[in-house]
Amino acid sequence: MKTVTMSRREIVRGLAAGSVVVLAPGCAYNEELGRSQLLFVSSGQMAQLASSAWTDLKKQEKTTNNPKYVSRMNRVAPKIIAAAGGDPSKWEVQVFDSEQLNAFALPGGKIGFYSGILDIMENDAQIAAVMGHEVAHVNFNHSGERYSQSSLATAGLTVTQVAVSGSQYSGQIMGVLGLGAQLGVILPFSRRHELEADKFGLRYMDRAGYDPNEAVRFWTRMSAQKTGAPPEILSTHPSDATRIAQLQREIALLGKS
Repeated sequence: MKTVTMSRREIVRGLAAGSVVVLAPGCAYNEELGRSQLLFVSSGQMAQLASSAWTDLKKQEKTTNNPKYVSRMNRVAPKIIAAAGGDPSKWEVQVFDSEQLNAFALPGGKIGFYSGILDIMENDAQIAAVMGHEVAHVNFNHSGERYSQSSLATAGLTVTQVAVSGSQYSGQIMGVLGLGAQLGVILPFSRRHELEADKFGLRYMDRAGYDPNEAVRFWTRMSAQKTGAPPEILSTHPSDATRIAQLQREIALLGKS
């Protein structure tokens, strides 16, 4: 199928006429986040995109069944998913055999960790910190919010066109889903999304019985792995100092510091 590009005016007109498939009419206030979200796509629609991206990713990236990694993931994932209000039986967990310090979760219940990041995690609580962060992205449909924002800002594909086009548009799909540059288009989550995911991910891990202080220890360890990070104002991710400071405030609020 050909790519169809639309101007901002055409997108808005299409939304009004119903020719662009959406479920949410626009801004909706999210009580838990304490802010409004611009959402023209539902979690279900984003799950369609994610299913295609997940299939492509497992073809492109080497996976591993090494018990050294898989057993740890299988211990932590059900606890975090349940603590976040989900059904662990409906989620799929996969470990990718790569030295990348990376992890992600996709709409529709997909969690991917790279062996590289697991290698620097000292205990299950540190896995829980990152897993909680990624599951929070899914719970609050951050990828759908990114899609909605970019659709109004630039010309692009409709959800339906991307979803049915398969691997032809895998780069765009992975970009919308917030995956890193090595997987496609560079469209990571915003600083706001990242800090929200940190905040609620911390709550999930605490609810699941893990020590939230391990989140600070992990991000301190991650910070030591980096060299030449750009200033925060030039980055879509918060600086490590900003992230750690917020985590410490949240831990104090939980009474666990």
